[in-house]
Amino acid sequence: MRPSLPALLLSIAALTACGADTSPPAAPIKVAAPQADKPADFVFAELDIADLQARMQRGELDSATLTRAYLDRIDAIDRAGPRLHAVIAINPNALGEAQQMDAERKAGHVRGPLHGIPILLKDNIDATPMTTSAGSLALSNYHPQNDAFLVQRLRDAGAVILGKANLSEWANFRSGRSSSGWSGRGGQTRNPYVLDRSPCGSSSGSAVAVSANLAAAAVGTETDGSIICPAAVNGVVGLKPTLGLVSRDGIIPISHAQDTAGPITRSVGDAALLLAAMAGVDANDPATSSAGLRAVLDYHAHLNPGALKGARIGILRSKSAMSPDVAAMMDSAVKTLRDAGASVVDAEIPSDGQWDADEYTALLYEFKHDLNRYFATHATPLKSLDALIAFNRRERAREMPLFGQEIFEQADAKSDLNEASYIEARNRARRLAGPEGIDAALKAQHLDALIAPATTAAWKIDPLHGDDVAGSGYGAAAVAGYPSLTVPMGSSDGLPLGLVFMGTAWSEPRLIELGYAYEQLTLARRPPQYLPTLRK
Repeated sequence: MRPSLPALLLSIAALTACGADTSPPAAPIKVAAPQADKPADFVFAELDIADLQARMQRGELDSATLTRAYLDRIDAIDRAGPRLHAVIAINPNALGEAQQMDAERKAGHVRGPLHGIPILLKDNIDATPMTTSAGSLALSNYHPQNDAFLVQRLRDAGAVILGKANLSEWANFRSGRSSSGWSGRGGQTRNPYVLDRSPCGSSSGSAVAVSANLAAAAVGTETDGSIICPAAVNGVVGLKPTLGLVSRDGIIPISHAQDTAGPITRSVGDAALLLAAMAGVDANDPATSSAGLRAVLDYHAHLNPGALKGARIGILRSKSAMSPDVAAMMDSAVKTLRDAGASVVDAEIPSDGQWDADEYTALLYEFKHDLNRYFATHATPLKSLDALIAFNRRERAREMPLFGQEIFEQADAKSDLNEASYIEARNRARRLAGPEGIDAALKAQHLDALIAPATTAAWKIDPLHGDDVAGSGYGAAAVAGYPSLTVPMGSSDGLPLGLVFMGTAWSEPRLIELGYAYEQLTLARRPPQYLPTLRK
């Protein structure tokens, strides 16, 4: 759920330059060279949830067979073969859950479109009987007593919880020099298109697993970019909902003002199905109090292939200039949108980037407060951020072989949420990104949505220096708490690029309409090739 946009990374680097423990405290370890083994064909490759459900309805497939097939594929290419390191743990009850769904179907009871569908969860989401670790060895033996609210919702809808996905440790909020997709518990997740390229983060394993067909779909979490970025660079769909549409109860937090969970899938239709199952009011998360009025029971009903006709869309041209290949792909996307009947006009967010420093300040305060609250209300072995910092120091050879924990230390030095400096920073960041940012841009030209490239093509994994992100287009929606949706739009040298749609609060139905229509016109997703490196 860590903010990964370049401007914020730059502010992190500047703010941590004088902090303690900024260099790796142990000699850097070598990351194993990627293998070139290309996986064997997979019988269920690229099938969406509707396809799988139709086969089960016709009696051609059952959930147990499907679940076993995904487990076998995880063994074949995640644990062996290319060794993607996308899945951190398997649910020991997965086959039993699948068999239960098959028995219910045989008895004439089908819970809905997710009945019997195997799904992975990011490993900061509580789901019994598995560990919830945030990728950290500090929580490697922590087994939550209850499911997160969204997991209850998915299980009630008939989904089979296949296991947990690897992530950038602590949702990438530990160090400004971290490598996306690395965790002490799960190792380095690899991009399935080119194995020495970054999977982005922090929902790295969720996106890689979906792209590599290790599960039908997955759930990620985002604070700033952690659904959108990994989805884009791994060639899949990512939907970050409006803050409060999906409960955060039972999710290890960074920020109550920006955190949300959301679907990562191979199609917009699948994202709509997952979102409908996950959304809802939860008494344990006050932010969801409006979800009962705002949530749409059937987001799948908004899959309108003609939705672009008459739409007004603003392109954030400044974001399109990240690189020549991104600019060329954005020009192609604009032509597609216009040919389908949309009016596409140049737009700008007048306050763009002005919230970066305030966002980072607020996140430091909220991380300390929210993580300590999670520890206090769950049977975790650690009870404070201070204790976590001490654990990492004791276990530095295993937990900090590549980068330190300077962000942890900065957060631990903050006071409580009553400090004026926190309140002012949070309010200003939200105002600049929301009412004076996205909303101002939409109102200025009566727009339905804004578009931008999600980010550049995936950069090389660099365990010594960390991520090298050249740009991103999703930050405003993250800080404002507004929805964003990334859809594959093409590639650069075989590395996927994503087009992100952003709107005002609660505009998921419209974004789904626009994203689906664009997806159906382009069908831009291509399965990964598992290349060890690029030859140029």
